[in-house]
Amino acid sequence: MTLDSIPPLPGVRTPLPLWARAAAVPVAAFAILAGLWLFAGVIAPGYYGSIAFAVGWFVAASVAIGVAARRAPSLKWPLRSTYLVIVVLVGGWSAWTTFTDKTVNEQIVTGVASSQGDSSTGNVQLASGTFEGQAHGASGRAAIVEVADGERKLTFANLDTDNGPDLRVYLVAGTVAGDGDVDDFVDLGRLKGNKGNQQYTLPAGTDTDRYGTVVIWCRAFSVSFAKAELRRS
Repeated sequence: MTLDSIPPLPGVRTPLPLWARAAAVPVAAFAILAGLWLFAGVIAPGYYGSIAFAVGWFVAASVAIGVAARRAPSLKWPLRSTYLVIVVLVGGWSAWTTFTDKTVNEQIVTGVASSQGDSSTGNVQLASGTFEGQAHGASGRAAIVEVADGERKLTFANLDTDNGPDLRVYLVAGTVAGDGDVDDFVDLGRLKGNKGNQQYTLPAGTDTDRYGTVVIWCRAFSVSFAKAELRRS
């Protein structure tokens, strides 16, 4: 009889192989982040609901990891370490982007209102609107300006809103009364700063009559921070 053939004592669990313990780290990380995205970013209603769902999900994930660690003690430290790293990174990133402002002061283009001129004479402001808060307060003005070479710019003048995680600039079709209306949009990229003056280049062929509402969108929590309905200048 060899040592390998001796059955384990009752109540003693055989440690999982190294490859299984190593594989548990990316699997756990994916499960935790996917659950966070689903509950806080998709299911949760509103900004504060997203925060509550995120906290609830982390509590549920902690309980699940505790159960898994009791059933497979060799996974205790891989699972708990992965959980703690994600909590620290996600919490730190969310806190930093929420409680710190970023001011951007770009030189933005301006133009004559379309009702007073045309593109043959220089830059033309096609539409403009004032920012108003959705989940957060906001002020400032947004405008679409067609420059002399035909390219179109979306400009923000004196923007002032709250910062947050993963903020994007969307041009949304139709009017936006709530977060559920943000379903047909053109993504112009990340918000450069929650304060100041900045501009974004519109993709060629963008129908600015159809996509006539600017939305500052928190992609992490699937909520609108601010909007500006653009009207013909």
